[in-house]
Amino acid sequence: MSATIRDVAKHAGVSVATASRAMSGERGVRPENRERVLAAATELAYQPNMLAAALRGRTSHTVGMVVPSISNPFFATLVEAVEQQLRDGDRSLLLATSRYDPEVERRQIRALLDRRVDSLVLIPCERTLSRDATVDAATRVPTVQLDLRVDGDAGSSVGVDNESGMLQVVDHLLDRGARRLAFVGAAPTDSSAQERLDGYHRAVRRRGEAEGAVLLGDFSTEWGHRAAQQIVAAGSVPDAVVCGNDMIALGVLDGLAAAGLRVPAHVQVTGFDDTPYAALSRPALTTVRQPQDSIAAQVVRLLDAESAQLRNPDAAQRGGPPQRIAIAPELVVRDSTRR
Repeated sequence: MSATIRDVAKHAGVSVATASRAMSGERGVRPENRERVLAAATELAYQPNMLAAALRGRTSHTVGMVVPSISNPFFATLVEAVEQQLRDGDRSLLLATSRYDPEVERRQIRALLDRRVDSLVLIPCERTLSRDATVDAATRVPTVQLDLRVDGDAGSSVGVDNESGMLQVVDHLLDRGARRLAFVGAAPTDSSAQERLDGYHRAVRRRGEAEGAVLLGDFSTEWGHRAAQQIVAAGSVPDAVVCGNDMIALGVLDGLAAAGLRVPAHVQVTGFDDTPYAALSRPALTTVRQPQDSIAAQVVRLLDAESAQLRNPDAAQRGGPPQRIAIAPELVVRDSTRR
């Protein structure tokens, strides 16, 4: 069980009020008492209760956000969308990256909490290994998972309906005469990878078609290029390659071109996310657009709702279960599937 401020005060031999003032850096605390309190907090691994501080009105008007990477243009533009929503409410954003490492992610979350952010937006990098840090954060400040989420009940989340997006892609390709499909995605270590893989399987089976080759790696252009090489080396080139995101699709386009195959004349290719690069690729990429402004607006709305519940004890007692919001995506048809 986590140590409380009362435990720290008892360990340091001071009153709870003195311990609280020492931890918050307020004046009027003797230097020797402050040292004892800080030493006790370190020994007990005490983490300040940010929710209580917020209830006392000590808000920082900042929101912390942890993302796996900003080198992925989808995450970069999603950060901008969230920041714009916060700026409209006169709040600022503190950004940290986990580099797809759950341990780095845990440290970044703790660092943001130490900076006394009012709330957190998390894009968990792993479905299971990110769970403990996500659950712990949600007990300290209002926390919403964005785009990705951990397994189980770990608070509210906002993302896109990945399975709906895959259904639109598969229907689009089959309606245009494709019959032999292949799927190139990421290993299902995060929720989006799993949902897009599941969505592809269900969409193809729903139409009674063969699922074709399924190649799983990561969400990178490098993997997409290698996957295209594997597809060509297998000797039976499909009519279309369905990709788990735009970065993979860009790599597939490059790999197919290197093998002398033209898109879409020989093979159709689709992506997912509609990053800025999708429209700039040659050919321009057919993909699934995530409505990032709508997603960001829902994230901030949930954060505000949780914060309001904390300020209103009666509302907090009535607080309902965490919300899971999946926003409908839109298929954007471009040259990579136009025969």
